Amino acid sequence: MATPNPQAQELITCDLCDNSTQQFCNNCQLSLCVDCVSKHVDKLKYQQHDIVHFKDRKLDFPECEFHSNQRCEAHCQQCDVPVCLKCIFGPHNGHKVKDMPGIFNDKKKKLEKETKEIECTIIPQYKKKNEETESKLSSIMAEFDELDKEKEKHRKSWHQEVDTIFNNLGSLMKSIKENLLAALNSHQSKMKNQIPDMTQTVKKNKKILKSNNVSAVTNYKSKLEEYRNMPTDIDVKLPSLKTNTIQGRELSLELGEYKASLTQTTLSSLTEEVSYLSLQKLLEQAKSITTIPTGVNTLYYVVCVGVDEAWVSGEDKTIRRVDIHGSVRDTVTTTCKYWPNDITVTRQGELVYSDGPNRTVNIVRHGRTETLITTPQGWHPGQLCCTKSGDILVSMITTDFSQHKIVRYQGHTVNQEIDRDEDGEPIYKGGKYTLCVVENNNGDIVASDTNADTVVVVNKSGRVRFRYDGTPARRKKSFDPRHIVTDSMSHIIVTDWNNDCLHILDQNGQFLRCVDNCGLDNPKGLSVDSEGRLWVGLCDSEEVKVIQYMK
Repeated sequence: MATPNPQAQELITCDLCDNSTQQFCNNCQLSLCVDCVSKHVDKLKYQQHDIVHFKDRKLDFPECEFHSNQRCEAHCQQCDVPVCLKCIFGPHNGHKVKDMPGIFNDKKKKLEKETKEIECTIIPQYKKKNEETESKLSSIMAEFDELDKEKEKHRKSWHQEVDTIFNNLGSLMKSIKENLLAALNSHQSKMKNQIPDMTQTVKKNKKILKSNNVSAVTNYKSKLEEYRNMPTDIDVKLPSLKTNTIQGRELSLELGEYKASLTQTTLSSLTEEVSYLSLQKLLEQAKSITTIPTGVNTLYYVVCVGVDEAWVSGEDKTIRRVDIHGSVRDTVTTTCKYWPNDITVTRQGELVYSDGPNRTVNIVRHGRTETLITTPQGWHPGQLCCTKSGDILVSMITTDFSQHKIVRYQGHTVNQEIDRDEDGEPIYKGGKYTLCVVENNNGDIVASDTNADTVVVVNKSGRVRFRYDGTPARRKKSFDPRHIVTDSMSHIIVTDWNNDCLHILDQNGQFLRCVDNCGLDNPKGLSVDSEGRLWVGLCDSEEVKVIQYMK
């Protein structure tokens, strides 16, 4: 059975109501039903009206821009512009011209063909890919559910003292899962966002086709190639959990590059072994993978999105998403008075930025900015951290720079404020620099207090666990901490502005090593991608260094 042509069945309606069209006004270029002819003539009674049957309608030739009262009934092939008779014998004398009805019909046929391809081929392809991505998301969720069950089954057979290893394992799995889901959600979002635009294009094209307006048809700009360029599918690689148990002698497990094994031993030596395994993950010498030029004026902030992309911003209102090759993939113009005070991304991959002068924390959804949080009067938001639980940590500073605190928000609700220790003394030093804040895998809240030249770590309840002042690193200049991150192994990594390097600590504040061999001049912004590589923003050179620092 033949499939009916949807365009052949489409009803052309009156421009003044929803009834079907029978008549057409050539002077006004309006489609009219029988009932609306008199309404149209009466409304514009002092204007001439050439009312004809719709099939006898005439083309509406555009007026000449250069000769008054002249219609462009031809098109100059050499100059690609509409021309009137005076133009043909004047500035376009000798040029090859084609009659306007011919140009109109050629372009109209092309427009019909493009519209049909978008509506009947490309949109269904996007919808199919969207469904396939939805299936991948469900499959990954199910796989990770099974993986988590398997992890818990083996946890019970191990002694209580190995919880540290399993916590690291769970954090790594969660990190892999989140990055995969973020990449797929981002991929799905690109396709979902394109479908309404294509649908709108089809609607607009159909309106042009119906109108018989020459200018609208000849000025049409094709978006077909853009729509044909469908986003590349995400390559999903799922890890597998491998275990081996020799009762009473050895226990081992492996997830991707993470490996752990235990032999029968005492608690003290077990703790040393776990620390040793963690240390072994670090390379003796970090490697610079690539240098990415960003073109950002005074590069301040870097936040990774998936594997090979990151949002970057500096001293202007625009936040850019660049890939590892330096290409700009997306831009967001913020509502900031000057420029963002920090940027981060949620677990779903949505961009979040703070605006200190306006006292707001904002989120970008489907290209539009929404205010998530407005801080109290006299307090201004600085650095941000989206936690694994979905909360947002916001570092705040008073208008006079005298006080600092870290506030945990769940939606619009304040769940926690961290500013005083158990003796009532300020945890963070007053000064003009805002606190850089991040949450570690064990729930610790890690802050870089540039005013005190110290890294301060508090536990989940806000009690100070330790402070790090850079002394163990034995650098030539004083420690000047800026941005800070934690990784899948719970390492704490902080940029040192004065010494052009990175400090790496374990989760208990033990100094492990410095990264100082990768040309890190004035490092400020810092982020970790889903492959465990560091993206370091160099403030003055406006470049991002991608660094491999773990095995």
